[in-house]
Parts: sequence; C-alpha cells; structure tokens
Amino acid sequence: MESTRAIYNHEVEHGVATFDIEPVGADAWRAFALRHNRANHPLVVAECDGVVRGYACLSPYRDKDAFDPTVELSVYVHPDGRGRGIGAALMDHLIRTARSDERTHRIVSVITGGNDASERLHERFGFEYCGTLREVGFKFGRWLDIRHWELDVCE
Repeated sequence: MESTRAIYNHEVEHGVATFDIEPVGADAWRAFALRHNRANHPLVVAECDGVVRGYACLSPYRDKDAFDPTVELSVYVHPDGRGRGIGAALMDHLIRTARSDERTHRIVSVITGGNDASERLHERFGFEYCGTLREVGFKFGRWLDIRHWELDVCE
C-alpha cells in the first residue's frame, strides 16, 4: 500500500486532481485502504514490470445509506506511467466490476476543471457530463472548479 500512498501524495504535493493539501500519513492511508475491497468498493492497482504505476477505486459517494448504490470513481497514475493506457485499464476493470455487482447503480467521477485528458477518458467510457461547481477549491494560489460526470452501470 505504500506505493499507492506515494502516488497519491505526489498528486497532493504537485497536482490538483485531489484537493488534499497535506500528504496523507501511513495510518490514514491504511484506514482508507481498509474501507475498500468490501461491499461495492474495490481498490485495484496496476503494476508494470513489478512496479505499481497506478491505482483506482470505487468509494462511497456519500455517507448516507440511500447513496449506497452510487459509488465515486478515483483513478491515479504515477507520472511515469501516464499516457500508456494504465488509467484506461484501471477504469475498464472497475466499470466491468461495477456492472457485474447488483449493488451498484451509478458511478460518479468528480474531475478538477482543466483536466481535459481525464474528461476525454471518461467520455470514451460513456460517462456523461452533469455540471460544474465553480471555484470550490483553492490550491497552489488559484481557485479550482470541479466537474461532475456519471455513468449508469445498469444499462
């Protein structure tokens, strides 16, 4: 799990795909991992030549019970692995997993405005754009939008 934490913390410190500002510690990351791979919340990793290059997970969308059939997709790829199809492979795997799980109805992705590559990837997998919340985050001295995308996995 240390490799996935390092990938996430790289994005915390250098990117805007996450709105965390401080790196996540080992205990917090372990707790995050333990919330996955149960119910309809898998966490998977991608390895290339024995090195973890990315990970993806389906997390609870919200804490209220009525939201249980909706999951939030997160995909993180190490900078050295980007542009090699790793994110697409992770997404494909999790979408197929969600489609085969009767507990899951919808996948939601929250993408930081300006992340065109992520939006194109989501479009390729059939996600539909739902709307933008403007200037809801502030990181690296600038305001950030979030754009919501969704995929009905029951179709």
